[in-house]
Amino acid sequence: MTLSPRRPNKLPTIEREFEFLDRHFQFLRQLAGKHAGINLTEAKRDLVYGRITRRLRALKLTGFDAYCDLLTQQPHEELGDFINAITTNLTSFFREPHHFDFIRDHLLPNWRATRGAAPRLRCWSAGCSTGEEPYSLAMTLLDALPVAACHDVKILATDIDTNVLAHAAAGIYGLEPVLALSAPQRRRWFRRGKDPHQNHACVVPALRQVINFLPLNLMDSWPMKGPLDLIFCRNVVIYFDKPTQRRLFDRYAELLAPDGHLIIGHSETLYGVSDQFELVGRTTYRKISPSEGSQ
Repeated sequence: MTLSPRRPNKLPTIEREFEFLDRHFQFLRQLAGKHAGINLTEAKRDLVYGRITRRLRALKLTGFDAYCDLLTQQPHEELGDFINAITTNLTSFFREPHHFDFIRDHLLPNWRATRGAAPRLRCWSAGCSTGEEPYSLAMTLLDALPVAACHDVKILATDIDTNVLAHAAAGIYGLEPVLALSAPQRRRWFRRGKDPHQNHACVVPALRQVINFLPLNLMDSWPMKGPLDLIFCRNVVIYFDKPTQRRLFDRYAELLAPDGHLIIGHSETLYGVSDQFELVGRTTYRKISPSEGSQ
């Protein structure tokens, strides 16, 4: 019996709709880093191709050369859509519920004990995506406070992606994610939508009134002056390199009140990035006061 020579294994060739050369990827990654601080690593190459291919089809462009030319010649027309396309917006109501438990069980009692029954609260949801995070925060605060104490609760919700921000400001969601909430929360904070949103749930005006939605690139100047009591920045800095993360956390520390808190995502850490915070819970940090830092 004669054995045939073994053929070497070959990886299948990936057929692409559009030619995507290294110079295209390098141009796009540099643009993302310059304008949004986003660090597009080599591992993101296929993601960039898939996301931007949708833009090519939408714009009826012939390929990545034409798209890069568009970003070079008319950046104000396409840059926002480019950043929107490469960012990921995965969220849900009360995602990482331990954060909201910490606010309800620890932060709110402390704020009320030190500031009175109707504390002035200023919070920021940075990278709010389609709004589930700031609405969850608002429900946590308003459910735990007496009605008379809710008038001075304000939440700023920002995102670089103007499309998801518009979704958030509208406060209209499919029934399935809302059904994951408790029955009391659904009754208090949502109403069944009417035409053309009859298969949706709408956030009640009282909840929307405590939140101000604003488009914001974290790499730009910030309009708010502070001091803030709480900042949510979850699953945002994973897009940034370490120097950008350090600058961002320094800016957060400047904006927070002396007893302010910062909450980050489950896969993120301040270890080796910032020494201005101490860990007080699962990915929950308290700002260290200057006197503590000098000890």
